[in-house]
Amino acid sequence: MSHARDLGDDHGPVRPPSIRVAGARTSARRRALAQLAAGTPVLPVLIVTAVLLVDLAGGAGMIWLPLLAVGPALAATTNGPRGVVCVGLLATVLGALLGVRDGVPDRELAAVLSALVAVTLASGLASVLRGRRERVLAAVRSVAETAQHALLRPVPAHVGPFQAAVRYSAAAAEARIGGDLYALIPTPHGVRLIVGDVRGKGLPAVGTAALVLGVFREAAHDEPDLLAVVDRIERSLARNLAHDDFVTAVVAGYPPDGHLEVVNCGHAPPLLVRASGTVTPVEPDLPSPPLGLRDLAGHSPGLQELPFAEGDQLLLYTDGVTEARDHGRAFYPLTEGLERHVTREPARTLSALRSCCSGSRSRPRLPWCPR
Repeated sequence: MSHARDLGDDHGPVRPPSIRVAGARTSARRRALAQLAAGTPVLPVLIVTAVLLVDLAGGAGMIWLPLLAVGPALAATTNGPRGVVCVGLLATVLGALLGVRDGVPDRELAAVLSALVAVTLASGLASVLRGRRERVLAAVRSVAETAQHALLRPVPAHVGPFQAAVRYSAAAAEARIGGDLYALIPTPHGVRLIVGDVRGKGLPAVGTAALVLGVFREAAHDEPDLLAVVDRIERSLARNLAHDDFVTAVVAGYPPDGHLEVVNCGHAPPLLVRASGTVTPVEPDLPSPPLGLRDLAGHSPGLQELPFAEGDQLLLYTDGVTEARDHGRAFYPLTEGLERHVTREPARTLSALRSCCSGSRSRPRLPWCPR
């Protein structure tokens, strides 16, 4: 590749420096005009122009002049301080000219112009503060996005003998990450995965999610028994969580002997889709408490073993899907929706489900099926 690029440089057309400089100047001028057009407060200028035309047509004098203040006030919501000042200056100059043309008394005209200047200054300050908040918000979003990539690592399309897909949607545009967690990893003991939901919100929930995922990734490689993986997570949470915190989770595995193992710790039951298209919730044989609350329940979660043949699929999710509501406040029927939209490709299935419950809060959905 580098050799071909060298040949292209050697044998390409040679342009005189003057043409190159002229082209650079033209390109710079175009970029400057594009930036100027992008930052031009079009709507505020149109409003000021409309006030000008109405006044010229009706000659109403003081009736329309105060409306010129709408221009800089509106510019503060969409433009920077420079745009606000430009609109305010335009409104003030036009106000002075219209006032003189319409014979507005000097005292009244001075009051209107002073109000225009005051509104312009206040709007400029508001624009500065808005810009500062937007920069802070952009920084927070960037940090949250980086944290999400570090915590919720991308799941490959193929893991061992399986196809996999993930959809994680934030409840609010500002929130890129929360207390939901997922991981899917190949291990010497087979493919293992976890989907969970931390009680609470904010940074404490993110910290708990990071703790659970860290312990899971280590234990999934070390422990041949899936229940031992869950026990490792439970012990870690018991040492680090407050007394009223907990994590609901489903931990699943597919060992080399070819059956599906599921441990449900107080989480919504996964949905098992057979090759025939039938959807069955995987309800636990013995309801178990969430992770972190085992001491209160007095018993450990049980391990379910299920046949999982070629063509079968498993959907794991959190309550953001099942708590999604339509305009009539009815909850989204996930089982029926999955029966309608299930395909052989997990990514397509998730996209269809997401489009049906796009108003839901932030929750990951992870279907998993053999290739």
